[in-house]
Formats: sequence, C-alpha cells, structure tokens
Amino acid sequence: MPKPIPAPREQGYTTNTEVPLYWAKYGRTGSPLEAGPPKLLVLHGGPGADHRYMLPQMLHLGERYDLLFYDQRGGGLSKSDARIPITSQTHVEDLAAVVTEFSLEPLSIVGYSWGAMLALLYAIEQRRNPHYVAPDRLALIHPAPLTREYRRQFEEEFNRRQQSPEIQKMRDELAASGLKEKDPAAYRQRAFELGVAGYFWDPRKARDLTPFRVVARVQQSVWESLGDFDLIRDLNGMNIPSIIIHGRDDPIPLASSVDAARALGTNLVVLDECGHVPYVEQPTGLFAALDPFLNEANPPERS
Repeated sequence: MPKPIPAPREQGYTTNTEVPLYWAKYGRTGSPLEAGPPKLLVLHGGPGADHRYMLPQMLHLGERYDLLFYDQRGGGLSKSDARIPITSQTHVEDLAAVVTEFSLEPLSIVGYSWGAMLALLYAIEQRRNPHYVAPDRLALIHPAPLTREYRRQFEEEFNRRQQSPEIQKMRDELAASGLKEKDPAAYRQRAFELGVAGYFWDPRKARDLTPFRVVARVQQSVWESLGDFDLIRDLNGMNIPSIIIHGRDDPIPLASSVDAARALGTNLVVLDECGHVPYVEQPTGLFAALDPFLNEANPPERS
C-alpha cells in the first residue's frame, strides 16, 4: 500500500499566473540568520495529473533542498473549469511565471515524465525568449516520448502490456473477488493499481504508487497542441548541465532518451529492472544517479 504523505511545510496558490496554481513546499528551509538551502523545482508528470503521486518517495530530495512542487494547470488542486484548451505553451508560460514568483534563480529543475518534457519545452522557449530565466541545470527522469513517433511506440507498447495474460488474470481475480461490494475503497485502490500496472517492470509494485487521476481533456488538449512534434531536433546545440535517467523496462522507448542525451551531449543513466516509476521500483538506483548530479554544484555547508 502507498505510504502516507506528510503535510507540506508551506502551501498556497500562485498570484502571478493567469489562473491560481496550487503549490507546496517541502524539505529544508533557512533561518533569518542564514542564506538557506538551495531551491529545487520538481515538475510532475501527466499532463493533467498532480504532484502528490511523486510523494512521499521524492521527498528524499528534501534532505538537502528547499523543494517546490506545484499542480500544473488543469490537474490536482489547480483544476480549471475554463473551456479554453490547455496547451503545451500554456504550461510553459505557467512555469515561467512560477519561476519568477518564487525567485527560483539559479533555476534547478527535476522533471519526471511529462514534467521532464515540460522542462525541455521551457528550455527551448527560453532560447527564443531571453526574458525567461535560463535553466541552470536539468535532471530529467524518464522523459515522456520526445517525438510523435516515439509517442506512437509508447502507446502501442503500453496497450500491449495492459492486455498481457498476467494483468488480465489479475483483472479477472478482482472482478471475481466481490471486493467492490465488500470494501469499495480497497476495490478502487486495486482498480487503480491495475490501471497503471503496464508502467511497471513488476506490476505488483503498482501497489506502492500513490493513486492519482489524470484529467483526460487536459491530457488530450496538451498532446494535440504539440502536433507532429520532434523535441530531439530542437535540443541540438543546447548547452545546459543535465542528466537523463531512464528505466530499461519503461514502456516509453529507451531510444527517445538515448537520442535526447546525444542531442544534449549529456549523460544517460539506464536503470535495470525498472519500468516508468523509478522512485517506486528502483529508488536506490535513482537517487544514486540523481544525488551526485544535483549535489556537485552545491557542496555541503561547512560547520
């Protein structure tokens, strides 16, 4: 079962975005007499999801950093009733506004899945718009497919996994269990686990992921706004300190991250026995790669 999520140190809603976005702070904080720990912006996946499904595991980063999460527009506590489609550009503009509002300079971003892709979309836009704060470094965890063709391959592979005999057997067992009538909450939890099982190297690990909901219309409008996209092409010549981490058994093609690492001229770390959720399946390997990259620009404080 998922572990409990601690309450944030601070929380609220943004004031300089077009619509208010929910934010939450975790981790270390300074005192009036010291500069405080470095800030780290963590971007969740989706689009149309929220930050809580990355918790509590990603709070490991709070041992050293002042962490800021926010629910991207259209998901979580940043849901919007507006019928205006939410696009990739909407998310980039919101991200730029969040960076400004929280004075996130130097700008260090940890992006997961769609959040990693959003970080790259922002970096691409910043090259055209010098008014945006340039990223100081990017940690890209299991980036979403970075071309339309890689996304097609991901969709095909995920659907294949969801129809596998192993997952179908678990679905049949749930249907025959009577759990829906006996314990509706437990039934919903198990149904969620089976809905995301195809993302995992070991589908049984899905029980440790905090449940979340994706707002389908937001997800659809964002992907449609990207058209026949190819971020790999746009990354060539970008000079930002970065790292890419990708599970060997992720339904998102490893080749997408291989191409991105080549375009960025950066390091790619491949985690074995790991699907799309490394902070659940391989947290030791994930943080063994992530911590040194993040910490090399932030040496420990002297006592």
